[in-house]
Amino acid sequence: MTSATRQPETPAAAVPPRLIATDLDGTLLRDDKSVSPRTVAALAAAEEAGIEVFFVTGRPARWMDVVSDHVHGHGLAICGNGAAVVDLHGGPGAHRFVKVRELPRKNALAAVRLLREAAPGTVCAVEQTYGFYQEPDYPKLHMEIPDFLAPAEELLAPDAPGADEPVLKILAYHPTVDPDAFLTLARLAIGERANVTRSSPSALLEISGPEVSKASTLALCCAERGISHEEVVAFGDMPNDVEMLTWAGRSYAMGNAHPDVIAAASGRTVANNDDGVAVVIERLLAERG
Repeated sequence: MTSATRQPETPAAAVPPRLIATDLDGTLLRDDKSVSPRTVAALAAAEEAGIEVFFVTGRPARWMDVVSDHVHGHGLAICGNGAAVVDLHGGPGAHRFVKVRELPRKNALAAVRLLREAAPGTVCAVEQTYGFYQEPDYPKLHMEIPDFLAPAEELLAPDAPGADEPVLKILAYHPTVDPDAFLTLARLAIGERANVTRSSPSALLEISGPEVSKASTLALCCAERGISHEEVVAFGDMPNDVEMLTWAGRSYAMGNAHPDVIAAASGRTVANNDDGVAVVIERLLAERG
């Protein structure tokens, strides 16, 4: 664990930031899922200084109440690992989807089939814009009751419940395979049919549309604002953050980060429980004078 008093490692030369992109769980949020007063103050100070803050998370939109009190200005968040851009101004349960990058159902079905062949015993759930559906054997990993139980093939059928809603991602769980090994296996099996990543410490994969990632959706949002990747500072802790951290001009792996994240980031900060995001934001603002 990195010391809470250690200063973050920062790239020697950097363009002044115009946007901060931060993951939530394991990054901005403490382990108890709270946003510390120090972090709240740092986010507000960044916005006041004219730096936009984007929450970029694997969470679905309906789980964003944890930060709904801390959105500023634009009020947008990137959810579902890049599958959706959501306006949080309406508050919990009243969010508006600004952009949806769906996983085509034929790709989802192919991914499920290939993953089952490669790792027998895999069970799945389907995350849609508003609904959550799962197979009967899928474990209780989430903080909600599924809308419907059925095999994944039925959940993805043209006449399935919620068939009129876009599929944002497939969740695939295996009870015994090592999490990193499961990710590698799935990427090899599924190939370019979908983007596969993970953010859980368990063997739980998140399968999105082809080329859909936190990085690619963040890049779209930045392009709309005339912001270059050099002007972005990003924070993360798990494999689903790697592309974003690689893309951003400056990026920080948390003190509690996965080894792949540490390798991808250009800098390091302290752990989420030690307010690692706030530590860096405070330093960035001090550098601006």
